[in-house]
Amino acid sequence: MISDTIGNVMWPGRVLPVCMLVLSMLVASQARAEPPLVADVIRIQRVADSETLSLTGEIIARDVVGVSFPMGGRILSVSVREGDRVTKGQELARLESVQQEQALLGVEAALDAANADLRQAMDEFKRQDIFLERGATTRTRRDDAERFFRISEANVERATAELKRVQKAYDDTILRATAEGVVIDRFADSGEVLAAARPVLALALGGALDAVFDVPEVMPTKIPADLVVQLSLVDRPDVKFTGYVRKISPLVDPKSGTVEVSIGVDQPPASVGYGDAVRVMVARPVPPRITIPYSALTAYGDASAVWVVDPETHAVALSPITISRYHDGLIVVAAGLENGELVVTTSVQLLYPGRILQLKEAK
Repeated sequence: MISDTIGNVMWPGRVLPVCMLVLSMLVASQARAEPPLVADVIRIQRVADSETLSLTGEIIARDVVGVSFPMGGRILSVSVREGDRVTKGQELARLESVQQEQALLGVEAALDAANADLRQAMDEFKRQDIFLERGATTRTRRDDAERFFRISEANVERATAELKRVQKAYDDTILRATAEGVVIDRFADSGEVLAAARPVLALALGGALDAVFDVPEVMPTKIPADLVVQLSLVDRPDVKFTGYVRKISPLVDPKSGTVEVSIGVDQPPASVGYGDAVRVMVARPVPPRITIPYSALTAYGDASAVWVVDPETHAVALSPITISRYHDGLIVVAAGLENGELVVTTSVQLLYPGRILQLKEAK
């Protein structure tokens, strides 16, 4: 009967609107015919909030130095391991030094010979000087003795300088600690061939510790300089201590989009050591925002949406929303909802436009 009426009365351009009107009337009639559906709703309210970020980092030494040989060669021995405490001047590693030892012996022998020549030349120069005063020699012989003495002095100086050079080359085959510290890493073992200046060990100098964290890029700009943070060990949460923001890296990691923040540790417990995993909790305020639970979310075509309830008729309608982000079981809504609106949070899969609900309002 309806289609006949449309065919006899309405012209083609208005067939679709009439059909839509009839369809909505049928849906509304169906909604009135069904008993109200019991569903939970929440009343939308934009409120100020705060975020608590839990970050996991690592305890490291504040002052770390890499030690290496100034020359290349094959490692003869490495006498320390990770965790060893060393003193200033202690031998850490040694290179094979056969050539340096031979060169050192040769230069020492040359210096001994030069010193012997110097003593002989000095005695002859003194004797010729005395003889010249007595008239028992000629000035020419006295001058020759002085010249030989000066040459011998120069030979000794040259041999001494060569000895220092060769001695340094030999000393460079022995790696020693430049200060008291703890070995925190070892990069080479006996038998390896190293290039000059390649690190062999890493030493932590002093007892100062830092906790290093990779922090989201937007957060460091909001960290006050005098912020005191509470730290705890990941595997031993009962071990708690405090720290302060000591350094914020000016560079952003291009892969993770994070910034490295170093927290100086104040008086760490004795059980805290290098490499321990540490956690920090940081709270920060955020602008007022609207949040809804995940259970309220549905789809409207390719967009996200929620079911909004008419407070007078208790009929539902779809409302598209823009999502800012997801957070701890909640959805932060950027646009699409206003204060005071009622949003359905349960049984959303059973809803259709115009369906009547029996409301159970919750916070």
